Amino acid sequence: MDTNITKLFAIKYPIIQGGMIWNSGWRLASAVSNAGGLGLIGAGSMYPDVLREHIRKCKAATSKPFGVNVPMLYPNIEEIMQIIIEEGVQIIFTSAGSPKTWTEILQKEGLKVAHVVSSTTFAKKCVDAGVNAVVAEGFEAGGHNGRDETTTLCLIPNVRQAIDIPLIAAGGIGTGSQMLAAMALGADGVQIGSRFAATEESSASLIYKEEIIKANEGDTSLTLKELAPVRLIKNQFYDEIQELYKKGTSADELKAHLGRGRSKKGMFEGNLLEGELEIGQVSALIHKISTVQEVFDELILDFNKAKDTIARF
Repeated sequence: MDTNITKLFAIKYPIIQGGMIWNSGWRLASAVSNAGGLGLIGAGSMYPDVLREHIRKCKAATSKPFGVNVPMLYPNIEEIMQIIIEEGVQIIFTSAGSPKTWTEILQKEGLKVAHVVSSTTFAKKCVDAGVNAVVAEGFEAGGHNGRDETTTLCLIPNVRQAIDIPLIAAGGIGTGSQMLAAMALGADGVQIGSRFAATEESSASLIYKEEIIKANEGDTSLTLKELAPVRLIKNQFYDEIQELYKKGTSADELKAHLGRGRSKKGMFEGNLLEGELEIGQVSALIHKISTVQEVFDELILDFNKAKDTIARF
């Protein structure tokens, strides 16, 4: 496949693995890169020294391009960026902050910068900031999400009309046919999270992965919009949050109940009752824990079958 994204990142397929916290360690990132996509290490759940270790292990495990995903609102951001530069990482995906803050600095160090947005307004700001690519993420996505609840089906064509730089579609994409649909809407490639969270190479708990493949349509919901919108599998923790909403709980009280380490407890430690189980709506289409290579084989096969089907019309 030859698109603006494969050219930009020097990869075989226009498939980027989401840099998901507690899922996207060096094993997952290197496996995705070795399969022909772009693997991303998720820096959001890593202390600086841990991130440096993962970058070095990823370098040893693949000779292909890989990158790091950095939520810019996390602590130690200056130290994290310095490590990324020092370790010679060539690609960075930023999110949860203004693209103007770091784009120019990183590009001067030779990095290619993509920024994640959930609206056309912010996509335009990315262009103004000079990013190399935009990731437009729809409401269907797992984890932290946009407040506008714009679906990928509507978001991608809107963003495509507004910008002329490489565009990556994210949110609700886990099959080859969904990938083709996103590209038909104007995307140059796709970012896939949930499907890779349920792989053998994901660093998440096996208990959490098994919960992903049990999920059915309607089993996830976007909540905590007063703090930072997040899509979760409905569990005991989610039910507790809904009860607090019924009582008219304030944002500060919600934050106190959330506490610290909920996502680690859910996704990394496998606490299905008290933890945050972040995953996208596409989890209803994930029925088994696969290897990364198996996922790629299925994505490409399904993509080509979908193309053949459409060609008949």
